[in-house]
Amino acid sequence: MNRSFWRGAKDGLPICLGYVSVSFVFGMMCVEGGLPAWAAALISMTNLTSAGQFAGLSLILSGGTLLEIGMTTFVINLRYMLMSLSLSQKVDERMSTLSRALLSFGNTDEVFAVCMQQRGAVTTPYLSGLIACVYVGWALGTILGATVTSVLPEMVRSALGIAIYGMFLAIIIPPARKLKPVLYTVLLSMALSSLFYYAPLLSGVSRGWVIIVCAVAVSALMAWKFPVSTESAQQEETP
Repeated sequence: MNRSFWRGAKDGLPICLGYVSVSFVFGMMCVEGGLPAWAAALISMTNLTSAGQFAGLSLILSGGTLLEIGMTTFVINLRYMLMSLSLSQKVDERMSTLSRALLSFGNTDEVFAVCMQQRGAVTTPYLSGLIACVYVGWALGTILGATVTSVLPEMVRSALGIAIYGMFLAIIIPPARKLKPVLYTVLLSMALSSLFYYAPLLSGVSRGWVIIVCAVAVSALMAWKFPVSTESAQQEETP
C-alpha cells in the first residue's frame, strides 16, 4: 500500500511543479484584486479547478452575482463529470464508495490523463498519492503567490499577470494547429465574445453570462458539426 501511494506521488510530482507556477499567479491576482491572503488560500484548498477558479475570481472582483459565479463555474467544470464517469471504469472495483467520493475532489485534467495511462486498474493508494501531491502543489503555490505579492516589484507582478494568458495560449494553440474543429471552436468563441463586447445591445450583458453563453453555444455547435465517433475516442484513449 505504501509503495503504491509513493508511486502515485512520484507520478504526480511533475504536475505538482506545474501547478505551483499557475496557482502562484492565482494567489497574486487574488491579493491584487483586494482579497486577503487567507481567502486566496481557502479558495484553492477547497477547489482544484484552475480555469474555474480564475473565472470565478474574475466575477468576484467585478461584483458578479452568486448565480453568475455558480453557473459559470458549473459550465467550465462540467467536463469533470465526463472525466469522472470515464475514470470510474478504470479504478479498482474494490474501491469503496466513500473513497471514490473523496478522491473525486482531485480528478483534474492532468490527474485524469495520468490515471488513464496506467496499466491495469487504478488503486486507492496510488490515486491518493497522486492527488495528494498535486493538491499540495496547488495550495502551496497559491499561498506563496498571495503572501509574497506585496514585496514583489511592480515590473515582476505585471509580468506574472500576463503569464497566465500565455499559459492559456499554450493550451489552445498546439491542438488548434493540428485539429480543425479545435481551431473553429477557438475562432468562433473569439468572434462571439467580441460581439458581446462591441455590439451596443449586447455590451451590457455581464461577464459571467457572456462566458456561459459562449461556452454552451460554441461547444454545442461544434459537438453537432464535428461529433467524435466511438471508435475514434477509443483509439485516442489507447496508450
